[in-house]
Amino acid sequence: MTAQLGTAAAPRRRELLGFASAGLLAYAVDLGLFTLLRGPAGLGPLTAKALSFAAGCTVAYAGNALGTYRHTRPRGLRPYALFCAVNLAGAAVQLLCLAVSHYGLGLTSQRADTVSGAGVGMALATVLRFWGTRTLVFRADGGSGRGSE
Repeated sequence: MTAQLGTAAAPRRRELLGFASAGLLAYAVDLGLFTLLRGPAGLGPLTAKALSFAAGCTVAYAGNALGTYRHTRPRGLRPYALFCAVNLAGAAVQLLCLAVSHYGLGLTSQRADTVSGAGVGMALATVLRFWGTRTLVFRADGGSGRGSE
């Protein structure tokens, strides 16, 4: 019985590790590109962040489509658009956590902002992104993630 439980948990563990690996690589691309665009390239903060976010989403999508969820064979633009929408929703969760903490609760120190935005917000956003990625984008049952656009 214990061997069955271990065997059943292995695919989920691989999925979580693949999702996390793609996410970490995407985060590194986002941060590195933002730093480059904001610094040496001299772009404004919002333009630099929008471009680095788009690049990070693309890297995360590629990592998940070619690695973690390769068995779902996503086709067309619809899965990519859904993936970007899920990631935007995750970004909104992070901003909402920061806004509630900073403006709603009056916790205005840099530490409080970091904990609420990059700590609590990132944790909640990651859960949302994982759920959205596996449920809406890369569905194994032939759902939305297998569009033919």
